[in-house]
Amino acid sequence: MLLVFELVAIILWLTKDNLFYLFNFSYIGISISLGLFLFIKKYRNARRVVQLLVGLYMLVYLGLICNENMQIEGFWYYLFTGVFEAATIHYAVAKIFGPLLFGRGWCGYACWTAMVLDFLPYKIPKHPRKKIGWIRYITFIASFLFVVFLFLARVGHIEKIMFWAFLIGNAAYYGVGIALAFAFQDNRAFCKYICPVTVFLKPMSYFSLIRVKCDKEKCISCGRCKKVCPMDVDVTDNSRKRKNGTECILCMECVRNCPRNAL
Repeated sequence: MLLVFELVAIILWLTKDNLFYLFNFSYIGISISLGLFLFIKKYRNARRVVQLLVGLYMLVYLGLICNENMQIEGFWYYLFTGVFEAATIHYAVAKIFGPLLFGRGWCGYACWTAMVLDFLPYKIPKHPRKKIGWIRYITFIASFLFVVFLFLARVGHIEKIMFWAFLIGNAAYYGVGIALAFAFQDNRAFCKYICPVTVFLKPMSYFSLIRVKCDKEKCISCGRCKKVCPMDVDVTDNSRKRKNGTECILCMECVRNCPRNAL
């Protein structure tokens, strides 16, 4: 993973002639690699370390200090202006092409919304998944139409509007996410039903190279992996069509809790 991010860092540094990209992706790669090292050493909060290192960096430094809208509205904004910068690069690496390699690892290790939600008390869902995942498509379309309106109406100072959209959007995400977590007794309810970014992540994650697989010879069908999975994934099924397969965030709770090391 460190080599992958270093490769991205060097390519963007040289092609964009901007040293920032070398620092940015090197930092993210080192943070992820540190988390993987801690996981191998069986440190229980390894993933949480990465969430804080990457999530706070993107939220505080890139978002609040550098005034970059790294939410989906920022992606649409840069896409419409035809500039391959900031949010467009972020989405290309983390949410559009990256998932072909590491699936929805972004959701498990780097998302600054989930970073906060994972501190809530309902790490294991108390109830079955609800069939309201269609809401994510409404929020996805709404974010797109919002930016389209700004361009068609020729609104001035769009960059300032994008910054305020970042602030208000994050506040809304946290508010709705926390409310849903307590209402559904599920920390990841926002990720399952509301988050518009998953519209990009889900189809690409279907083809992910890095996946949790089950050794059927070791598995005793105890069901513990399904019980502890925050995203309701059936990891005992190795097919790509397994239940909620594109929802796996590679949190490794199933691996950690398997009594036979079958995952």
